[in-house]
Amino acid sequence: MFSLTVVDHVMIAHSFRGEEFGPAQRLHGATMVVEAEFRAPKLDRLNLLVDIAAAKVELRRILDGFDYRNLDAEPQFAGQNTTTEYLCAHIHRLLSAALAEGRLGDGGRAVTGLKILLKESHIAWAAYEGAPAA
Repeated sequence: MFSLTVVDHVMIAHSFRGEEFGPAQRLHGATMVVEAEFRAPKLDRLNLLVDIAAAKVELRRILDGFDYRNLDAEPQFAGQNTTTEYLCAHIHRLLSAALAEGRLGDGGRAVTGLKILLKESHIAWAAYEGAPAA
């Protein structure tokens, strides 16, 4: 199995609803390192898994949709606790669409696994992993 990972980061503000969240119910900020790992059993005719430059651009485009924003005020996240886990799945859905539409090169359509990992800090992170949704 081949894999290729691109990395970026995002800075957000948000708060959570629910007593379980304790002080995180108050507005707080986070800087998260975002890793997107693409996997496939074979390379394309050019020996690429995905176009790395296109993958970096697409990840940045997705992150630009909520970077430096208060997620509580973003319509795309209305009614959601934007936990790290939730954001992983959100990014996974958007990158899956980019793969299906061919925006990461021809090889992107052959990707069988996509893992999104968000690092909140050096001691805590979350991931969402699965086949790209069609």
